[in-house]
Amino acid sequence: MKKNQESNQTEIMKSTLNIPTAFLFLLMSWASFSQAIKQEKLPEAYKNSNTADTTSIADIKWKDFFNETDLQKLIDTALVKNNDLLIADKNIAIANLQFKQAKWNNVPQANAFVNASTNKLSENSLNGINAGQALGQHHIEDYSAGLNLSWEADIWGKFRNTKKSARAEYMQTREARKALQTSIVASVSNGFYDLLMLDAQLDIAKKTLALNDSTLFVVKLQFDAGQLTSLAMQQSEAQRLVAAQLIPQLEQNIQLQENALSVITGRFPTAKERNNQLNNLEIKGNLSAGIPTQLLSKRPDVKSAELALIAANAKVGIAKASFYPALNITASAGVNAFEIDNWFTIPGSIFASVAGGITAPLLNSKRIRTRYEVSKLSRDQAALKFKQTILVAVSEVSNALARVEKQEQQFNITKQRVEMLQKAITNANMLFKNGMATYLEVIIAQSNLLQAELELASVKKNRLSSNVELYRALGGGWE
Repeated sequence: MKKNQESNQTEIMKSTLNIPTAFLFLLMSWASFSQAIKQEKLPEAYKNSNTADTTSIADIKWKDFFNETDLQKLIDTALVKNNDLLIADKNIAIANLQFKQAKWNNVPQANAFVNASTNKLSENSLNGINAGQALGQHHIEDYSAGLNLSWEADIWGKFRNTKKSARAEYMQTREARKALQTSIVASVSNGFYDLLMLDAQLDIAKKTLALNDSTLFVVKLQFDAGQLTSLAMQQSEAQRLVAAQLIPQLEQNIQLQENALSVITGRFPTAKERNNQLNNLEIKGNLSAGIPTQLLSKRPDVKSAELALIAANAKVGIAKASFYPALNITASAGVNAFEIDNWFTIPGSIFASVAGGITAPLLNSKRIRTRYEVSKLSRDQAALKFKQTILVAVSEVSNALARVEKQEQQFNITKQRVEMLQKAITNANMLFKNGMATYLEVIIAQSNLLQAELELASVKKNRLSSNVELYRALGGGWE
């Protein structure tokens, strides 16, 4: 049965004048494409989600998802000033013009013309002798003006497929802009949270430096009293310098992060306003991811890949139409005369003509077949890219869900550790002042607390970023 189908299709390709079978071939091709574009069977729920609830945070507008006023201002500025988004807007405008142009492919082309020519004839030629006898001169003048019309009948859907392809490519540019906007919203949010984390870490470093100064003061008093050696002084000073070194490093990172946000928001480097602190930010919990099939309508990159597949299939139809005869109709009308004085003498100088013709490929059939086979392979590539985009999208959501869950556990553990070390610092300082603990125990406690507090700020920032990544991976941020 399969061999018979392949044989029938081959015969159809060879027959350029069999109109019924040609239409059958087009229908068979579209049916094949419809099977190819059917979505892969997606899982009912994400790997790290135990529910099949269709509620998704992607339905939340970004201004409702990000409640910080300073962050909203930054995002608003980025959506207006970001140069990549402005370039995307130009791409949309270009694709829109091309789509509008494609609508005019099946409209007759009209061209106005004005021609004037003079031909010098040999006096010894038959034409020259006849012209001399008839006109009394050995040259012929010809003056024409009029309008040419040409139209190709869209029998095989070449122009319809061109319009479909142009429309899909236009919609692709719109989806590309949406995908870029989701990325920019996520990048600005992550950059803002990075700033708040660096602010918190800088505050921790300054407080630790003050604590180390207090410890060093006590160590100096005991050293002066002969109770401690110079080694205690040196180690206490070294511990103090650890916190002191962090301060310029964190201040540098803050400036670099502000500069990075300035680039995203389309401005030259400036300080970024932030009236909130990392510790005061509330981390949203119980974020609903919905179900994987919603990615087909929510994720702009998935929709863009689907549109690319539609455009590729339309181009297959365009290439296929080249196998079949083309019906062209031409018409022209105007005025014509051998003498310029009679050029616009109406109605004597009026002429008109109408012609129709059918052209079919013969010697260039190999080139057409190659172009057709290439278009089919390109369509197969687009189908694979569509499938890969869906796989990546589902994977990104699953990864984000895993981070949200596990980083919450990390945060709780790290928070408990910080609380315990803060108590340890209080006890170590009290015991040290009463001679019941050594300076080494105090230094170790201070070092552990510094690292734990810096880590806690980093983990909280990661939790915020994981929420942002989940929101982006689900397709939120472009509405």
